[in-house]
Amino acid sequence: MAWDWNTLAATAWPLAVALLLGVLVHLSLRRLARTAGRHAREHLRARIAHVVAVPAAVALPLLFLAMALEATPLERELVGTLRHWIAIGGMLCLTWLLARMVGAVEDRILREHPVDVEDNLAARRVQTQTRVISRVLQGAVVLIGVALALMTFPQVRQVGTALLASAGIIGLVAGVAAQPVFGNLIAGLQIALAQPIRLDDVVIVDGEWGRIEEITSTYVVVRIWDERRLVVPLQWFISNPFQNWTRSSAQLLGTAFLWLDHRAPIGAIREELQRLCEADPRWDRRVCVTQVTETDRHTIEVRLLVSARNSGDLFDLRCAVREGMLAFLNRAHPEALPRLRNEVSDALPKDPSAARSRPVHHDDTHSPGAETVTRADLDAGLPRADAQ
Repeated sequence: MAWDWNTLAATAWPLAVALLLGVLVHLSLRRLARTAGRHAREHLRARIAHVVAVPAAVALPLLFLAMALEATPLERELVGTLRHWIAIGGMLCLTWLLARMVGAVEDRILREHPVDVEDNLAARRVQTQTRVISRVLQGAVVLIGVALALMTFPQVRQVGTALLASAGIIGLVAGVAAQPVFGNLIAGLQIALAQPIRLDDVVIVDGEWGRIEEITSTYVVVRIWDERRLVVPLQWFISNPFQNWTRSSAQLLGTAFLWLDHRAPIGAIREELQRLCEADPRWDRRVCVTQVTETDRHTIEVRLLVSARNSGDLFDLRCAVREGMLAFLNRAHPEALPRLRNEVSDALPKDPSAARSRPVHHDDTHSPGAETVTRADLDAGLPRADAQ
């Protein structure tokens, strides 16, 4: 096509108008999205506007550009190519919108079920299911959207036809290669439905104590007590045993052991434990028991069994009970603390120096199996009585 001033003007003004309208609409929608985002927690309309405005700020300028191309005298082949790319952009914007809609529903459910309350078992269950299912849905939406966009290219459709023709071998290879991915995906669905773990659950994983901080579509983040992070694949929780301290309730029992003398007053210890528990707000008033669980020749083992609302309170309560009980015994019953006993006999010699100066004789150390050694050999070099 020969270009002249008339053709250039006929091509430029529709594109310029589309560009101007697109910039104005984009800036307006982005401002609307920022304003709606500040009020999204209080108003449903603001949440809807915040979700729709951002993808629309990209999709509408593309729509204006597609309309402007129809009004230009460009070659139909070039216009068709440009419209194809604009259509791909529109499909990706639609995919973006659907993913944001899923995320908005997730945020709404999470806000309605907060976990920063005392009894958060039901909230943690809902949040776990919502987060895992939302990640799976968003991943599926993005995968389908990108696949549909790629299928608009004839070359991609031909590759797809060739792959279907050899689906047996390709499917086997792809299945083996994608086994970890699909394994984690299925494990995520199992965790969302069966819920062996939930957000903020207290777990023991590979000998580490921590809380479930995050559950994604492929892995779980466990926040260790010393602020380390343990990243565990989802499939590990399905195929390996682990401890969940808050599976049905956060209430726990804990022990504090004391090793005391046999003269320890168990009745007084039992009364002091009851007093310590009642004075501590971390005790949930369920269990407060003192028991003698073991004894040996030197000490007795006393177990102090207490209960608390959660594992954090329980650990602090055990430490407080142990410290308070030791202070009580030191103050009121020092005889109850372990002692090392020695027995002193009157049969020992009065003068220790006499025992040290007594020479060693053969009869004192003679063994029945030493007949081959003569008495002279054994006494050789030993101090004699007259040498003292």
